[in-house]
Amino acid sequence: MRFRRFWVLLISLAGCCTPLLGQDSLSVKGSLGDTLMLGHSTVTARSREQKLREGAFAVGALNIRLQASTLQSLTQAIDKTAGIRIREEGGVGSDFDLSINGMSGNSIRYFLDGMPLDAKGSGMTLANLPVNIIERVEIYKGVIPASFGSDALGGAVNIVTNRRTRNYLDFSYGIGSFHTHKADFSAQYTGRKTGLVIKPVISASYSKNDYIMRDVKVRNEERTAFVIKDLPRFHDDYLSLFGQLEAGVQDRSWADDFFVSVSVSKIDKDIQTGATQDHVIGMADRHTKSISASARYEKAGFLTEGLHLLASVSQTWDHSQTCDTTYRMYYWDGSYIDGGKSEIRGRGKTLRHYHRPMTVVRTSLDYRLAPGHELALNYLLNRAGNRQEDAWDKDFNPTDDVLFKHVLGLSYDQSLLSGRLNNTFFVKDYINHLKIGQDELSSITGSDQAKGSSTNNYLGGGLGSRFLFLEELAVKGSYEHSVRLPISRELLGNGSTIYANVALKPEISDNFNLGLFGTFDLGGGHAISYEANGFVRLVDNYIRATIYETEGMMQYVNEAAVHIKGVDGEIRYDWAGKLHVAVNASYDDNRDMRKYTQSGDLSVTYRNRTPNRPWAYANAEAAYTFRNVGLRDSRLRLSADYQYVHWFYLTWEAFGSASSKSKVPTQHITNASLLYSWHGGRYNVSLECTNLFNALAFDNYRLQKPGRAFFLKFRLFL
Repeated sequence: MRFRRFWVLLISLAGCCTPLLGQDSLSVKGSLGDTLMLGHSTVTARSREQKLREGAFAVGALNIRLQASTLQSLTQAIDKTAGIRIREEGGVGSDFDLSINGMSGNSIRYFLDGMPLDAKGSGMTLANLPVNIIERVEIYKGVIPASFGSDALGGAVNIVTNRRTRNYLDFSYGIGSFHTHKADFSAQYTGRKTGLVIKPVISASYSKNDYIMRDVKVRNEERTAFVIKDLPRFHDDYLSLFGQLEAGVQDRSWADDFFVSVSVSKIDKDIQTGATQDHVIGMADRHTKSISASARYEKAGFLTEGLHLLASVSQTWDHSQTCDTTYRMYYWDGSYIDGGKSEIRGRGKTLRHYHRPMTVVRTSLDYRLAPGHELALNYLLNRAGNRQEDAWDKDFNPTDDVLFKHVLGLSYDQSLLSGRLNNTFFVKDYINHLKIGQDELSSITGSDQAKGSSTNNYLGGGLGSRFLFLEELAVKGSYEHSVRLPISRELLGNGSTIYANVALKPEISDNFNLGLFGTFDLGGGHAISYEANGFVRLVDNYIRATIYETEGMMQYVNEAAVHIKGVDGEIRYDWAGKLHVAVNASYDDNRDMRKYTQSGDLSVTYRNRTPNRPWAYANAEAAYTFRNVGLRDSRLRLSADYQYVHWFYLTWEAFGSASSKSKVPTQHITNASLLYSWHGGRYNVSLECTNLFNALAFDNYRLQKPGRAFFLKFRLFL
């Protein structure tokens, strides 16, 4: 009896205890879902991920610990979440587009421990962030808590890194198809006497990305006609290097946490295609180098009891170079003909340098007014520069653009009825200052109209509520009037395949979410949980990417009004930490609601689906874990997953005849993996096969994705 009470008390103190559900056994579940049989009653401990899902906001949460032992990137793990769709433009290191409930691209903001991810440099993304430093990923759908200080419109992805208190060493190396290699190292050391904590991180990725492009057009041997062949990509090498050193102290009288860090990153990327794969590139490339320094301070009981302070500051020096100095037109077999236009932009030769310094300051003050009542004030400053110069084109005038953002947030949270009812209310103030210095291609970029300085102010706000009827049934809803300020990539281009559009207006949206969720404990270790969410997004000045097909260039433009309505849902089944099965599906109806053109005529795209956007997709996965297979204290995990994406139009459905309309076909992708660990998880080996049946699959603007691929990874964790 004392033993059982000890476990009940321990879990209660951790804040994750739920009411007793039965009288047959005492079962304790940790964050990884393991179950420990102890006695006569059943107590279930919610993981942090489960707590987030059960909050007032529509949130998807993923535990990433298993991915650390595989060669999967973070994008591949997130892509299996309900309501989420990630589309990559190629293989390892390629640009990608993430969609949350129909909103995508730069409407989604990315954070690393609450700080903007691009503070690590423009080259650092979800695709190349070291997975072994990550504990979980939080995906906010539509409505974003004020604590992030964000101007996100469609959602946010917050990556939470490991905050282990013990010393450890984590090393992994993986190899795979298309000449892919990846190595990661992270560690933590705490001095017993000094209390100094040191955390080094090193990560390297390389791939030739020479997968086969099917049914591409090349010249015949006589060069008199075109023929169709299957050929490998020949100019898509990718190299990513990242290093970080973090040092600080914890649990001091003057600070709960105080850390400083320095990180460096280097990205070298060959450019294989333009915005479409018919535009083949054979010489142009892009190089990015970044250095970032940051500091973080956290203190509970700051100045007075009940006041919690979190303050972070970072400075990033980011330099990228795009080399487009060849007058050639390439074909998929590597052959070319000389011409009079550059590869990327179809104009003169350029060796463009971009200097993009960034300063980020984030502060958060949380005050506990009374038990169950908290007030929070948040502030985010983001200053991004964009200084351009060209070492080849002597006619180019160097420019210096600046984007300044201030986001203020005030929120009030309350927990009532013993935690069964949770409410949150918040307001946000967005201040945007823009200084435009560039004037290149003003007829395309609009720089002649927007040149100079301007400052604008916008207000937003929202609320969220969750009520727990039973463990099997809870309801939640949220609303936000949100503003999303254009980012530098949209306003100023990327220096290679994206034109600037300095006349872009901010997106403004009213976002609604309504959801149900619950968990059924069936006894005997069997449990079923479910989530179902409906959403509405009413967007003005919707920003979307469009392409110049003849040039292979892309540009972001405003659509006057877009309405998005849809649903997503997921069902998960677990049995005793051995068998896990999950199925989710998503549907969103994304329509152009601009009825009349500027000339007053009826718009031909009125009520058309927004082009190049998947609108129906689903995922299914199953995994089974065997224990003590071969070696003692070992685990063997077999898993498989399947993804379905319904076909969608590449351009507006009103354009062209039904037979000639370009569309991305329906896709069926199956993956399988095997993970074996022994010695309590110290040693791990994984084998994966992606696109098991070698299906022909496409992504952004019908760019081909890799075919069947195999990956092997070894991980050592001490």
